[in-house]
Amino acid sequence: MTGHIYFPWEWVASSAWWGTLSKENQNIITDAVETARKYGSSIEDEKDKFNSFSLLSIPFFVFAATIMNTGSTTNRIFSFADSVVGHFRGGLGHVNVVASMIFAGMSGTAVADAAGLGKLGIKAMTDAGYDLKFSTGITGASSVIGPIIPPSVGMIIYGWLSDVSIGCLFIGAIIPGVLMGLFMMIMVYLWAYKEKMPRRPKATLKDIFNYSKAAFLPLLTPVIIVGGIWSGIFSPTESGVMASIYAILLGMVVYRDVSFKQLLQTFKTTIELEAYKQLLLTDY
Repeated sequence: MTGHIYFPWEWVASSAWWGTLSKENQNIITDAVETARKYGSSIEDEKDKFNSFSLLSIPFFVFAATIMNTGSTTNRIFSFADSVVGHFRGGLGHVNVVASMIFAGMSGTAVADAAGLGKLGIKAMTDAGYDLKFSTGITGASSVIGPIIPPSVGMIIYGWLSDVSIGCLFIGAIIPGVLMGLFMMIMVYLWAYKEKMPRRPKATLKDIFNYSKAAFLPLLTPVIIVGGIWSGIFSPTESGVMASIYAILLGMVVYRDVSFKQLLQTFKTTIELEAYKQLLLTDY
């Protein structure tokens, strides 16, 4: 017996009933059984392929990013970035990039970055008089840093497919991700200089301290993820679990801006996104 379809095919093929069928009908039945065996085996192979401890990290990172978008974490990160680089020419463009770099260290996807910080950044920039095309352009470009700076969902999938250390991929992606952000900030500055955008007053040390204090706990998330992997305390999957637990604690215990109903909705959203990912990774 071959495949995963447990059917007494050999017994049927040797029975007297089989001999009463025409050759054409025998071929039709044989083809149908072989097709069933083939696809039954393929389904089992797909199930075994996705039985990976590394892939389990993806829904945890997606969940952590989603619940941070639900609460006040993204606002705190954006305000912190604004206090640090908002005084440069083209200030909110720089804020958009820096906030995306920070949030990339929590989410690992461009979608989570664009869905959370993107909406916040575009509104802030258009309210301040920035051109809508530039606001959406820099938001879309900066969100692409999400799949580069660890924890990167794309690198998790690459490491799983090619059997490469995901932790090493994470560490190796930090410098390229930071360079992407720096070059985007240079581009923003050149555009702002060309358009003669006004500069905003520099934030006082007191304001920077207050915003840093408000964003301190969210800013620890990338440290927990990357530092835990780098030091060998966590595997990538375990760091995803820690990021999810940390996000729940921030939203429901520390800041108390995520309700139980919103938590359930976050679970639902994560499951849906994970299902899409599984479909994309299959061979069908």
